[in-house]
Amino acid sequence: MEELAKEAGITVRTLRFYRERKLLHPPRREGRIAWYDDSHLARLRTISALLERGHTLNGIAELAEAFDHGRDVADLLGVGGPTEETPVRLTPEALADVFGDQATPENLAAALDLGYLGTDGTEIVHVSRRLLDVSAALVREGIPLSAVLEAGARVRAHADALAALFTDLVLTHASPRDLDRLRPLARSVVEAELSLALDRRMREQEEREEQEGREK
Repeated sequence: MEELAKEAGITVRTLRFYRERKLLHPPRREGRIAWYDDSHLARLRTISALLERGHTLNGIAELAEAFDHGRDVADLLGVGGPTEETPVRLTPEALADVFGDQATPENLAAALDLGYLGTDGTEIVHVSRRLLDVSAALVREGIPLSAVLEAGARVRAHADALAALFTDLVLTHASPRDLDRLRPLARSVVEAELSLALDRRMREQEEREEQEGREK
């Protein structure tokens, strides 16, 4: 314990306090000896970094619990499956930097449940660089992260339905071996249809605003 506290730049008393608050997982024990490892040191450094960014100990404890009980990276990414997305590895403090005060335990637990986030030892893994960047951009525009995640869950349901439609189409008229080769065509159709749908929505909004202006 003394060696760990020294490496982390804190006092033994502080370390004991963190253990009592369950901010650290228990050490490995051999008889009366408690062994701490790099994961404990990484957690202590994360705690220090989050405290410097203004997070409270209660909030950090809730974050730690959410990550400790989140799905691991194998469940998140699957094993050996094809993907066009690039996962992103982050430390907890780096994730807090991305979302600021929106990185609440509730939002991170929702992201874990949705499958956006997983854990790999002391690191957090986001399933998609594109989704992370878009989520961060929307938050910077003033949209609450909770609303972004709620929308993400709804988009997931529609995306699953579109994927099922495309898969059924290929399996009915081609071969299962063609699925991966033809997936760019499915993506192009979805992107084009979404673009057209956004055009329609924008025109409808403009027409409503014009109508409201005439009525005034």
